[in-house]
Amino acid sequence: MTRREVTDQQARQANRRWWDADADDYQTEHGEFLGDADLRWCPEGLREADAGLLGAVAGRRVLELGCGAAAGSRWLAGQGARAVALDLSAGMLRQAVAGADRTGVRVSLVQADALTLPFVDAAFDTVWTAFGAVPFVADSAAVMREVHRVLRPGGRWVLAVTHPMRWIFLDDPGERGLVAVHSYFDRRPYVETDDDGTPSYVEQHRTLGDRVRELVAAGFRLLDVVEPPWPDGHEQIWGQWSPLRGRLFPGTAIFVADRPPTTG
Repeated sequence: MTRREVTDQQARQANRRWWDADADDYQTEHGEFLGDADLRWCPEGLREADAGLLGAVAGRRVLELGCGAAAGSRWLAGQGARAVALDLSAGMLRQAVAGADRTGVRVSLVQADALTLPFVDAAFDTVWTAFGAVPFVADSAAVMREVHRVLRPGGRWVLAVTHPMRWIFLDDPGERGLVAVHSYFDRRPYVETDDDGTPSYVEQHRTLGDRVRELVAAGFRLLDVVEPPWPDGHEQIWGQWSPLRGRLFPGTAIFVADRPPTTG
């Protein structure tokens, strides 16, 4: 695992293979925390039921990017939303079908690339993602433009990603993860490889300013940046997220934006 340049095609192929292969293990490890019909924004445990970042959703058409097992979309359906859940990975969508079977709550599932959303312009009232799609594509600015295209004027776009400052540190939940070792300004992706050197997992880093500029350049208006604190009594470790690190510095950044309503 290292920081190095890869092509866009290598990143797409690697991540699709990774999530197809890892879907069952991911759900086994994190499914209880995420729930079958709940919208948790991050490993800190922030729930949409408490945060209300999406605003009113009843009767509105809502798109989730990088839905995984689509627990959040099923929760939104329970709030009266007309939910659509999209993912590149067939493995994760298989988990979404299993979740629907367990709960009896079914939403529209779509297998597609976030860079080429298969929807007409202004098709949705709300678009959101919790750690899906955006960190896994080289051209995340293009994702912002696609979301802007499919979002109606006045609609909201909310995305949760690893907090950019986390990229300064090793991917370690323990004390080794408290020491700054990387440059915040090194935007080369984190890459894991197979034995033959083929990229098997690729995650992209952008600074806080990069994300703001991507949103603004796509035509969005930034409404808020939420940095959820680590809650008291939450002792669960999730990858590099842990109580030790979470109580010292943020692990998640949630950008809340909207497509300004048309005037005149």
